[in-house]
Amino acid sequence: MLAAFSPGSDFKRYYRGRMPRLALAVIIVMPLLYGALYLWAFWNPFNAVDKIPVALVNADQGATVAGKPLDAGEQVAQGLIESKQLDLHLVSAEEARDGVAHGKYYFSITLPTDFSAAVASPTGSDPRSAELIFTYNDANNYLSTVMGQDAAEQVVNKVGAQVGAQTFDIVLNDVSGLMPKLKQAQDGVNELNDGMQTANTGSHELATNLVTAKDGAGELAGGLTQLDTAVTSATDPILNALNNSGGGLSPAELNTTVQRLSSTTSTLNDQLAVASNTQSQASRVVSGVVSQLRANPDPNVRRLADALAPAQSFLTTQGLGPDANNQLTQVRADSQVLSQQLGNPQSPARIALSLFESGTLRNDIMAARGAADELSSGASQLSTGLVELSNGANQLAAGTTQLASGTQELATQVDEGVKAVPQWSQNQKNALANTLSQPVALTEDTLNEAKTFGTGFTPFFFGLALFVGSIIAWMLFTPLQSRPIAQGLSSLRVVLASYAPTFFVGFLQAALLYLVVVFAVGLRPAHPVATFGFMLLMVAVFLAMIQMFNALFGPAVGRVVTLAFLMIMLTSAGGIYPVPTTTLPFQYIHWVDPMTYTVTGLRQLTLGGVDHRFWIALAVLVGLTVVCLAVSTWAARRNRQYNMDRLYPPVEV
Repeated sequence: MLAAFSPGSDFKRYYRGRMPRLALAVIIVMPLLYGALYLWAFWNPFNAVDKIPVALVNADQGATVAGKPLDAGEQVAQGLIESKQLDLHLVSAEEARDGVAHGKYYFSITLPTDFSAAVASPTGSDPRSAELIFTYNDANNYLSTVMGQDAAEQVVNKVGAQVGAQTFDIVLNDVSGLMPKLKQAQDGVNELNDGMQTANTGSHELATNLVTAKDGAGELAGGLTQLDTAVTSATDPILNALNNSGGGLSPAELNTTVQRLSSTTSTLNDQLAVASNTQSQASRVVSGVVSQLRANPDPNVRRLADALAPAQSFLTTQGLGPDANNQLTQVRADSQVLSQQLGNPQSPARIALSLFESGTLRNDIMAARGAADELSSGASQLSTGLVELSNGANQLAAGTTQLASGTQELATQVDEGVKAVPQWSQNQKNALANTLSQPVALTEDTLNEAKTFGTGFTPFFFGLALFVGSIIAWMLFTPLQSRPIAQGLSSLRVVLASYAPTFFVGFLQAALLYLVVVFAVGLRPAHPVATFGFMLLMVAVFLAMIQMFNALFGPAVGRVVTLAFLMIMLTSAGGIYPVPTTTLPFQYIHWVDPMTYTVTGLRQLTLGGVDHRFWIALAVLVGLTVVCLAVSTWAARRNRQYNMDRLYPPVEV
């Protein structure tokens, strides 16, 4: 019984002869063909994109911007070649077309004839995007197209940044060229605003002064009207006298009369002077007599003085005495003045008489009256005009107020607009052009990063390799040995008697696969020891599962079921494509697929980031191993009874 459980019991068949031992070695090495060999061949294909031959066609004809030639196609083509992202070959359009069609080049990149014109188009009236034309041929290789499309995105981003920098540099230079004109316009608007403010102030002062002038003109017109009336009133008597002087004295007679009157008044003045002196002497004599009489002690004599007092007073105050104030005194004074005026040819009276004599006085009076009338009429017209001018000045002041407000707002807006236009140095323009050409910079932060294509696909291909290795192992080893069953051994022992030596082979398969991939291919697991331990758990569950299929359905049908189950596991495990991208049935199968949990566990152990999903995978695989061994144990107990199907299997593989 112990011999039947011994791991070496089923190995005895492979100790005899060279071929059995060679077959055993092939079984152990077989997972390398599905795991290590594939991973080694495609360990990092995306890092070798620069080895894919690609045709580059530069058909650009160039353009002219601001009088300077622009050859953006040549610059971009040279930049792509120097980047060495692809194995670019600069060829003609015909060579590129023929090369892509016949597989010499996997795809082509074409810069069209208007590439430079499109780059410079933002400075014109018809801005458009510059094109890069990629031409693929899936008949060459489908994945080369996929890799080319991925490279195309990188090329477009690189070229877009380069071309965008040139485009924005052109635009920024144009904007910078507008600054002097904007400054000139700003100065002009500010000068206009200053002039309008001055004009507004002047118009308001003019309106105010015109109101004063209007009022003054009204007063002047009224005063001149009064003056005209007064002149007319004053000169009417003179004119009447002059007009009526036709029947009186002639000018010669008037002159003779004036001379005679002057002589008479002079004589009269002399006689009055003599009379005045005589009266003065008489007054002094009477005053002396009255004084002596008053001094006499005789009262009768003093009464005589009182009787002479009226005579004394008359001589003093009447007539021509020094204290006289009567008509004679006035006549004396007037005759004296008249004598002086008439006797002096240059006196005002003689000049007035000469004017009267020549007729000049009348002409001057008429001229004065006409001038006063014209002055009054002109003042009225001036007052009327100033009223209209004042009204117009008020309208002008209201209009200039609005204009001044508008020019002030315009100047403010223009100043703010000019301030809002940035002024860049050349370095700032270069930095701004680069930023605008690539406004969003990609910053990637990958958790538990898979450095290579092979590292990312290791969990899937390890599962595939170990499952295929388990299939081949059970092809050489017997899933359930008949002798222990016939001898009546425990069903669990019968299962383990076949399972133990096969697991040892699986251990060797896993160890060899792990060592080659880690030390030869380049896998660097985040948890090396746990990764190998999990691989052994995968071997255990795969061997138990395949043993269960063989125990339940027999070796022939069991192998078919195993292969079918392998295909279902591979398509629904999510080892290559994300599960949501697969068709709906496989998304449901994914959750009951054993390989789902082998892929999940190995991903977290090789890349890092172990979380609850790993522990779920571990528990599922352990539980599945136990369940499969239990089902195999039940099948071994069932197989103690032979029937015709077991003796003569209808299908043999």
